[in-house]
Amino acid sequence: MGGQSLNGKKTLITGAASGIGRATALAAARKGARLVLTDVNGPGLEETIELVRAEGGVVENSRTLDISDYEAVTAWAKDVHDQLGSLDVVMNIAGVSTWGTVENLEHRHWKLMVDVNLMGPIHVIENFVPPMVEAKRGGALVNVSSAAGLLAFPWHAAYSASKFGLRGVSEVLRFDLARHGISVHLVVPGAVDTPLVQSVSIVGADRDDPRIQVWIKRFRRHAKKPEQVADSILKGVEKGTYLVHTQFDIRFGYWWARKFAWPYEFVMRRANDLFTTFLRRQ
Repeated sequence: MGGQSLNGKKTLITGAASGIGRATALAAARKGARLVLTDVNGPGLEETIELVRAEGGVVENSRTLDISDYEAVTAWAKDVHDQLGSLDVVMNIAGVSTWGTVENLEHRHWKLMVDVNLMGPIHVIENFVPPMVEAKRGGALVNVSSAAGLLAFPWHAAYSASKFGLRGVSEVLRFDLARHGISVHLVVPGAVDTPLVQSVSIVGADRDDPRIQVWIKRFRRHAKKPEQVADSILKGVEKGTYLVHTQFDIRFGYWWARKFAWPYEFVMRRANDLFTTFLRRQ
């Protein structure tokens, strides 16, 4: 499916208070998008709105809410549609992260990942995409998954449950929505230097362990800036690209995992063994 310009398009972005969401909001505004923004972080969301407007961008509507709250998303969607009618572009960027081995993860960790990273985007999709279909103007749906939605990283079972799920939703909607002229874009970032890096919960390990701090520093050196990821997202929409990679290493790793299954499994097992050395001893 062909790409499209964001100029003049009513564009919803979740997770707009910081990181990739904020960077995407600013980049989309520079391309002429009319923004509809949300985040659970109210002060951060207001700061993003101020930054957009300081550059001459347009924020048509905003709301502080938790996308895992279906009723809150539904009420907001009604207000947005009453004000603006159907939207043109919907971007599911908001997300949270928790890592840990299965014996350390608790039910609340699994539930949080699925509620925010999978059900949150679904709440947005079911409220905002059907009106796009009914409007018959086409449009775009962007879902930000993760490299952990493609590859089996150690300690990522709960996180990957949500991100693989969002990948599955996107794969189906890619074909379901094509007949309506709505393109679907699945973004699979690798390392990105956002506030999430410092706030990610690592269950069963001590974040202050010098060995873990070394890995975090390596991650940040290798990581892309949110602005670079935002640029990749917007280029993907403009070019009509389904699978939007932000880093070559993830693109290569995904190709390698599909083409060379045994070496991939060997490396993943070794990586898992390495990570277990960071677990707290009971």
